[in-house]
Parts: sequence; structure tokens; C-alpha cells
Amino acid sequence: MNREVGTTRLSAFAVNAALVLIALVALAPLAWMLSVSFMPRGEASGFPPPMLPSATTLDNYQVLFARAGMGRYFLNSLIVSGAITAGALLVNTMAGYAFAKLRFRGRERLFQLLLAALVIPAQVAMLPLFLMMKGLGLVNSFGAVIIPALATVFGIFLVRQYSRSIPDELLEAARIDGAGELRIFFRIVLPMLKPVLVTLTIFTFMAAWNDFMWPLIVLTDQENYTLPVAIAALSREHVQDVEMMMAGAVVTVLPVLLLFLLLQRYYIQGLLLGSVKG
Repeated sequence: MNREVGTTRLSAFAVNAALVLIALVALAPLAWMLSVSFMPRGEASGFPPPMLPSATTLDNYQVLFARAGMGRYFLNSLIVSGAITAGALLVNTMAGYAFAKLRFRGRERLFQLLLAALVIPAQVAMLPLFLMMKGLGLVNSFGAVIIPALATVFGIFLVRQYSRSIPDELLEAARIDGAGELRIFFRIVLPMLKPVLVTLTIFTFMAAWNDFMWPLIVLTDQENYTLPVAIAALSREHVQDVEMMMAGAVVTVLPVLLLFLLLQRYYIQGLLLGSVKG
């Protein structure tokens, strides 16, 4: 018995040690990026590269926001990502709920066709999307970035799988009491979808915040750039300024990291419940 307990404890220790090691390996680049952002200019280019700054300085962040205009790009990303997240939550939630609970002709075939779109690379759709945005006169505007991201197959699928767990009897009782479909959706369905909505919020905001290729294509004026595009443009001008580039990377990563840390409990709960109940 003691031998079995000892073996179990040893196995648990080995697993925990392996997880800690993997976590350290995963976090090491982020830690070094943060450290370099506080280093004096030119220090990170030494060999071997130092792990910690010899003297902590905020000069890289001051230059980034004062001369490079990073504050404007940060605000652009915040506006675009916030609008995409709010719009995508509404569109994907309504579509996912409709596919899960509303009866209409061709529902299953349409959903299967929607899932088939997952195998199509996003790059294939960029030219038709660009021509559509050009036809609408939205090129070089935030609308060209926001509108194509309002509906995603993954978001609709995630909400549909979770919505299938809502009892049909509850919805039928609301209809018998005279509630319309919109009232049922906003008063009954949405509160029950809270975990998956938080999960979808994190996924959508992170995807919108980190998106580089599409904003690069449709935004031509530098004043409209989002953070990833602005950082890429800045790196061409300051290719040797590693410390300032790392400061820009920290500014880009920090919002999504904080969002995930604040909502990680709901995020994990939404993924688990969506997979089990669906």
C-alpha cells in the first residue's frame, strides 16, 4: 500500500515538474521580450544577449509613443477590435442559436455547407473580399476591416454546439406565454450562453487585435494603421533598434494577455461545456 502511494506521488511530482518546465519554456520568450523593452538602446544586440537590463529605462516606450505615434495606432486597434468583437458576438450568437433551436427548411444542409467553408484557406477569400469592399467604397476605412470579421464559421459552430443544451421545453413554455423570438433570445437564451459568450469574446478580440494581413491590404493611409501593421512598418525604419521593437511588441501583447487572464475561468468553462453538451 505504501509502495502504491509512493509511486502515485512520484508520478504526480514528475507530471507537475514536466508541466512547470513546459510553462517556463513557453514563457521565456515573453519574459525576455519584456526585459529587453526596458534595456538601454543597443544593449540587446550584444553577444551573448543579456537576460536582464543593466539599467532599467522607459526611454523605449517614451520614444514609441512620442515620436512613432503609437498611441494613435493603439486607439485604432482598440476601435477596430472592439467593434468586431461586439458585432461578431451579436451575429454569431444569433446565427448559432438559429442553427441549434429554430426549425427552417434546409437548416442542416446549410450548416454542413457552412462547415465545409472551414477547409477553404482565408487567403483565397481575400481578393473577392477586397473587390467587394472596393465596390462598397470602404477601402482605407475601418469598415473594410470590421465588416468581413462580423461572422465566422468557428463562432457560429461554437454557439450552436452550446445552444443545443438549452431545453426545448423552456423555449416552448416562453412561446406559449406569448414571448416573441427576439424576447426569448435576449431574455432567456443570452443569459444561459454566458460562458460561451466569454470564450467567443476572447477568441474574437484576440483574432481582431492580432490580425495583420487583412488590415495591411485594405488600409492604405498610415494614420489608419492598426498596431500589428504599424509595428511592421516601424521595424523597417528601425530595424536595428531591438529595444524599441520589443517595447512595441509588449504594447501589442499586453491587452490580449490581460483580457485572457481576467476571463480565463469563463473561457475554459465555455470550451469544456460547449464540447461536452454539444
